[in-house]
Amino acid sequence: MTIARRLLFAAALPVVLFVGWWVLSADSESFYSPPLSDILTAFGNTWTLAAIKAEVVPSLLRLFAGYLLASIAGVALGLAIGLNRRLRATLEPVLEFFRAIPPPVLVPVIMLFAGIGDGMKVIVIVFGCVWPILLNTVEGVRAVDSVVLETARSYRVTGMARLTKVILPSAGPQIVTGLRQALSIAIILMVISEMFAASNGLGFTIVQFQRSFAIPEMWSGIILLGLLGFALSLLFRLAEKRVLRWYEGLREAQRRAG
Repeated sequence: MTIARRLLFAAALPVVLFVGWWVLSADSESFYSPPLSDILTAFGNTWTLAAIKAEVVPSLLRLFAGYLLASIAGVALGLAIGLNRRLRATLEPVLEFFRAIPPPVLVPVIMLFAGIGDGMKVIVIVFGCVWPILLNTVEGVRAVDSVVLETARSYRVTGMARLTKVILPSAGPQIVTGLRQALSIAIILMVISEMFAASNGLGFTIVQFQRSFAIPEMWSGIILLGLLGFALSLLFRLAEKRVLRWYEGLREAQRRAG
């Protein structure tokens, strides 16, 4: 299946939902649920290039910074914990405890130490995103076939070569699963952190529209947030297909053989 065809299939349901929304809301007289035509008009008037540069770009920079730091920390710690049984037994209860704490609850606490600047928002994203990456990396490393590890040891593949040529490729699908889960969490936390204390950003702007009863503009911000999430998900899928090309080929071969 070509990339163009995949994009067509991915966009089909959103298009159907938008058409349904347009038809069902066409005669709406509700102040809080205006017609989609009014929302789209507000979208064009609100999200100009200057507004995107002032509000959306800072949000995306925080998102990417937090997601990148969480990815590096999660994979690195996950490899260390997954490869060391004693370290895993020691840290696992603590990791499960912190993983169970909803990141939004810690926003006021983080504000006390990091202030209300960009640092606080990045820390919130990192704290929420690191857990699925870390735990999936641990499980991926633990699931590496012992026969593969013994074969590598027999051929004296040790140290960094063992890590990069054997363990990381074998744990790759599980690590990518954690990265995919963390991406959706990062988008949510980006918005939540901007709703608490901010002077710009997509979450801040949506809240300002809501407080000033600019309802079509508020809905336009929500639509923009959904479009950003959709675009980031597509980009991640394309990257995933490229990184795990060997894995997809293996699954396809197994499917044909079965």
